[in-house]
Amino acid sequence: MAITVTATSSLFNFNCSRSPPPSLSCRPILSSLHHHHLRLSARKFGFSTTLPYEKPFISKPSVCSSSPGKSQPMVPPYNILITGSTKGIGYALAKEFLKAGDNVLICSRSAERVESALQTLRTECGVQHVWGTKCDVRDGNDVKNLVKYAQENLQYIDIWINNAGSNAYSYKPLAEASDEDLIEVVTTNTLGLMICCREAMKMMLNQARGGHIFNIDGAGSDGRPTPRFAAYGATKRSVVHLTKSLQAELRMQEVSNVVVHNLSPGMVTTDLLMSGANTKQAKFFINVLAEPADEVAKYLVPNIRSIPMSGSTRPTYIRFLTGLKAYSQIFTRLAFGARRNRYLVED
Repeated sequence: MAITVTATSSLFNFNCSRSPPPSLSCRPILSSLHHHHLRLSARKFGFSTTLPYEKPFISKPSVCSSSPGKSQPMVPPYNILITGSTKGIGYALAKEFLKAGDNVLICSRSAERVESALQTLRTECGVQHVWGTKCDVRDGNDVKNLVKYAQENLQYIDIWINNAGSNAYSYKPLAEASDEDLIEVVTTNTLGLMICCREAMKMMLNQARGGHIFNIDGAGSDGRPTPRFAAYGATKRSVVHLTKSLQAELRMQEVSNVVVHNLSPGMVTTDLLMSGANTKQAKFFINVLAEPADEVAKYLVPNIRSIPMSGSTRPTYIRFLTGLKAYSQIFTRLAFGARRNRYLVED
């Protein structure tokens, strides 16, 4: 589960540098907004806000080329594995992939949550297209067993989404954080991600059709400060670096049919996000920028599926909340009061 504004990229700190710049007619207004309203609001709220311009049925494998350029397109339905997928954005993604006709494997460190999510998804989408198993991503043996389970039930995985994440539901200065909370955050978000990437790549390198790995980023991944959840921000910053390093390793090995991507769902109204909504600035940005998990998933899933469908072997950074979108929503809030008290009553 991710707290993100990197499509957004910090919970309340934005990195939209890869988004196209606004049109020339909009620049004077947005520049004025950026230099006056946004900075004044951010300083008042205590945040650094920067917005630069910007199974029954399993599809047969289609062989992917290992030569540079484009591989042979994969044919849907796809086999999808999502970690941390019994609630929040992970669960919403699972449901949307199922609606698209794909086969989905969900997992969580809680066997009870896996069973509950499975029952709901099977009722809504059919028993024959969804599987689930317990997996603690911090445990290498658990992740290896997850791969084994996937191979036994789906034969292969086309798309592996690393969504599992934790902030230990803790929003406080680092000086007040407990050892237990810090260990929870770092082992889940950093160690767990590394283990999952390692096992996903090992599996996909042995698949004729290769595969695509998506690492979900979060607040802090753009390098902006994340006060009150500094450890979380630091681990999410490492997501971007890890993804780039894995992309470089695969190029060095001349592997083109296994690709590692970044995925940024933006600010999603999950339990993890809302648990930190106890300050004026948090309420402001959540009301202005956050969206329900189902809405975010409806945008992300078609974009994710389009990559293997096209046969592209180029790494991608898929963002839900672009710079222009963030500008527009903050402008309409400051100018017209839009989205005020949308989710939370502001003071």
